[in-house]
Order: sequence, then C-alpha cells, then structure tokens
Amino acid sequence: MEYVKLGKTGLEVSRFSLGCMGFGDSTKWVHPWVLDEENSRPVIRRALELGINFFDTANVYSMGASEEILGRAIRDYANRDEVVLATKLHGRMHEGPNGAGLSRKAILSEIDKSLARLGTDYVDLYIIHRWDPHTPIEETMEALHDVVKSGKARYIGASAMYAWQFQKALHTAGKHGWTKFVSMQNHLNLIYREEEREMLPLCREEGIGVTPYSPLASGRLTRSPDEKTHRSETDRVQKSKYDATADADSVIVERVAELASRHGVPRSHIALSWLLHQQPVASPIIGATKIAHLEDAIGALNVKLTDEERLYLEEPYVPHKIVGHS
Repeated sequence: MEYVKLGKTGLEVSRFSLGCMGFGDSTKWVHPWVLDEENSRPVIRRALELGINFFDTANVYSMGASEEILGRAIRDYANRDEVVLATKLHGRMHEGPNGAGLSRKAILSEIDKSLARLGTDYVDLYIIHRWDPHTPIEETMEALHDVVKSGKARYIGASAMYAWQFQKALHTAGKHGWTKFVSMQNHLNLIYREEEREMLPLCREEGIGVTPYSPLASGRLTRSPDEKTHRSETDRVQKSKYDATADADSVIVERVAELASRHGVPRSHIALSWLLHQQPVASPIIGATKIAHLEDAIGALNVKLTDEERLYLEEPYVPHKIVGHS
C-alpha cells in the first residue's frame, strides 16, 4: 500500500479508502444490495490486511447501521490510532423539524450520535455530506470549528457541492479564524469529469485533498454495458447518475477494455490508474462489497499509464449534466 498526505495536512491516508455505504441493513436504506454485518466484517478485515487505513461512512448510511458495523470491526481488528475514520452528516435522520441539515443544533447532536455508534471518542475527518441552502454558512462553519476544538473531530471536510459554495465556506472560515475544510469528497471518474472545470483547480490552489466517490462509476467502468449484476439491476441511484449518457460513455468504456487487454490487467486497474493521476486526488473511495473488489483496486497501484494512454481515455468525453450536488 502507498500512503499520502491528505491535502496540505500532516494526516497520512492510504492511497485508497474503503467506502462503507455498502455495509448496513437493507431494510433501513434505499439500496437492497448492502451487506449485513456478518458479510461486511470480512471485507473490512481484508482492507486492513491490505494496508488500507482510511474508512469512510455516514450517519445516513442504513440510518446509522453502517457506522455501528464499522465501529465494531475496527475495535476488533485494528489499533484505533492507526486508523483514519471519516463520517458525514446532512441527510435526514428523523422526521420533523431539525431532522436534517447543517444547523448548529444538527451538527452538535449528530456528531455525538455518530461517535456513539462508532464506539470512539473522535473521528479523524467529519464531513458535510451536502451543502445546506437553508442554514447560514457562518453558523455551519462555527459549529464545525467547535466540534474540532472540543476534540470530537481532528479535521473537517466537505462533499458534493459547487465550487462557489466550497470557496464561500473556505472564505468564511478564514475570515473568522475558524477551522477550514481539508478535503473534498466529490463525484469523479472517467465517465463523469465535470469536477475538472472548477472544483479540482480550486482544490489544487487551496491545498485540498480530493477523495473521489464512484471512482468506477458504480461498476460501469469494469464491465461491458450488456453485463448485468444485482447492483446494476437494483441501484436506482447509479441509474440516475449514468443512464442518460450511457451511449456516449460506452466509447470510453470500450477504450478502458482495450487498454486493460493491452496491459493484461482488469479494467478497474485502468480506470483507477487514470484517476490516481488526477491532481490533487489523494484517496479514491472504493465501495467494495466483495474482497475481490479490494484486491483488484490495490493492483491498480502497479499500473502506470502513459500520457498518450490517458489522453486516449479522455478524448471521447462529452459534457454531462451535474449530478450529486443536491
């Protein structure tokens, strides 16, 4: 495993992180393909054995079940000081007023609930899952600053928003001397590259570590379009992200397959190797639900694409509708 600093911090994270959305309780979540605890634990354990030290979850994943499963596995299999735990907040956790969003009330309540479910005194990275248009950014940033100063989070990060929103948050924190975001968890892969227009340049300029989600486009970069899986048939979210551009994206998928054949590696190696070259990507989030998914991902570290090969993969790309910012 390789390790890098997360942005301009001193925090060392593995070159890949394990996304834990796929661990939980299918009766409490929109995805029927999530693994229960018995089937999740071997994946988490194997990730640790492979040298992955960075784990990403969220309060809303299976309504807290993902955090509980991850927390118990980390306590059983790892040294807490050697693990980087990230969780997120924003989504609705209960009905009625104050059940979602980034108000001071929500932030100070949800961090305590996440810590209880994870079974830890602190998280290494506390991430706002989305932008909250209904709460002043000053309120959000000051509350996050207080979470850090209380020792309940070491760093803060953001996810899935417009570059102007992220810049506003960074400016607000800087203006008041509050803790700034150190990471951006955004949607980025070979068939969705809209983040290259504004967000990635902003992150390079500000020294922000990028931890992309959906690095393999929910598996679409790993197989031919006519190959079906349980997830591809039941995951409504990935259908909403990629179905509209499937025909245009198929050209890129074919080129990934071509280069994979040329290098003698799985397609995932080509797609992930391309992503690892994008600056300032630190640690793509692998949403593994099988041990083989993890082992395949790690192998991408050994694949070095030439400049010409990367351009060959990029050339067919067409603009896509923005997905994930709300």
